Amino acid sequence: MEPSIGIIVNPRSGGDIRRAVAAAGRSTVEEKISIVRRIILGARAAGITHFNVNYEPMQIIRRATETIRDITLTFVNDHLYFTEEDSTQAAIAMHDSKVDSVAVLGGDGTNRAVVKGWQDIPLLPVSTGTNNAFPEFIEPTVAGTALALVAQKLVQLDQVSQRAKIIHISADGIDPDIALIDAVAVADSYVGSLELFDPKTMRIALLTRADPTSIGFCSIGGLLHPLTHQEDKGLFLEFAPPTDPRIQTMVTAPTAPGHYEPVGIVQHRQLSFNEKITITGEILLAFDGERKIRIPEGTDVTLEVRRDGPLVIDPNAVMEAGRHHFLKEN
Repeated sequence: MEPSIGIIVNPRSGGDIRRAVAAAGRSTVEEKISIVRRIILGARAAGITHFNVNYEPMQIIRRATETIRDITLTFVNDHLYFTEEDSTQAAIAMHDSKVDSVAVLGGDGTNRAVVKGWQDIPLLPVSTGTNNAFPEFIEPTVAGTALALVAQKLVQLDQVSQRAKIIHISADGIDPDIALIDAVAVADSYVGSLELFDPKTMRIALLTRADPTSIGFCSIGGLLHPLTHQEDKGLFLEFAPPTDPRIQTMVTAPTAPGHYEPVGIVQHRQLSFNEKITITGEILLAFDGERKIRIPEGTDVTLEVRRDGPLVIDPNAVMEAGRHHFLKEN
């Protein structure tokens, strides 16, 4: 089969309410068009001409490729849900089509939706979201080139990628779910609330990585105990309202772009893989920054971290291993 690259674009990433209630930047449709165009041009220069892509309402990929010749686009979806399910279904279709490597344009939530469809997907996440603990900030031209080298097996995937950690969530009466960066239990009232997380309602968080240079729960954890994506650990945080006497540490962290908030910490500790955390409802569960599931009163929820997620491609490692393909000696 001809080697191919997948491209999954979330047209809504980088445009949520945090532009109104905090100081987050906006990722425009025009910017996404430019990113897709550069990914494809970079991949084409490295020998890939076949792309499996998702159709979405803004027609970003079609607009990005209008003037690019000698490529073939295969749109993998023929139905839109206008939710994150579009990204999930695109990933499923690319898995079934045996796509060799995939670029994902979005934030943490978009990548989570993709991984729900194809858990061990070989992906290069390109940041167009808000908090962006999972995606890479990389020039799209180089991203496309790296994806092409992997797709053609000019570099070996297992030598230029690392399997990501995943938080697995399970409870009676709900479908099993996952998170890539953080799973958080809050006492908020509404699933799908567009407001920022209120420190008074936050109960616990389980993180796969903790970075003091990041934003959101990843930043809170990073200020307490940094944890890289390479380490075979998770980080557990227990919160309490700012006036609670159980608080051991107050952390003032950037909970959203341009927005600092004091957060009360009762305890924090590292977790080994497969070590389970249990919390009892009534609570609301949020995954990778988005409120998703209400757990009824009296129902136990179990969370644990494993390294069984996507194969995240390191573009620096790819270009170092494959740079000789771009050299011609006289």
